[in-house]
Amino acid sequence: MSQEESSESEEFVKIEGLTPRSRRVNVIVKVVSKSQVRDVTSRRDYSVHRVADALVGDETGCVYLTLWDDNIDSLKEGDAVSIKNGYINLFRNSMRLNIGRYGSFEVLEESTISEVNTENNLSNKLYEQERRYSRPSYGYRRRY
Repeated sequence: MSQEESSESEEFVKIEGLTPRSRRVNVIVKVVSKSQVRDVTSRRDYSVHRVADALVGDETGCVYLTLWDDNIDSLKEGDAVSIKNGYINLFRNSMRLNIGRYGSFEVLEESTISEVNTENNLSNKLYEQERRYSRPSYGYRRRY
């Protein structure tokens, strides 16, 4: 296995390269701002969770990062953060970066990002929400 192949999973991308279908996202970003924390109720088990959005970015653009529960207090404005194995989803037709169950992040001591391009906010662009689990409908049901 060559050096390129082994480092493929550790390859970092720039924010402008993210799409609504991006998976296994590795980025280094700087936290520009954080929203107010709000409480949401889980549809699954009706438990209450805390959620906040942090505007994060690099010199190519920015996107909202969704933070849940304990992760909210881990990040402050101005922090440089390395996110590994994150993913993009659409929330109300706009892109959101998520850390998720299989992703991780760490606050970096030094930042290589001096300026964040807030003009290119990927979360401000609206995308068509793809329908999931759709089956072709032929107007009748088969009976066996």
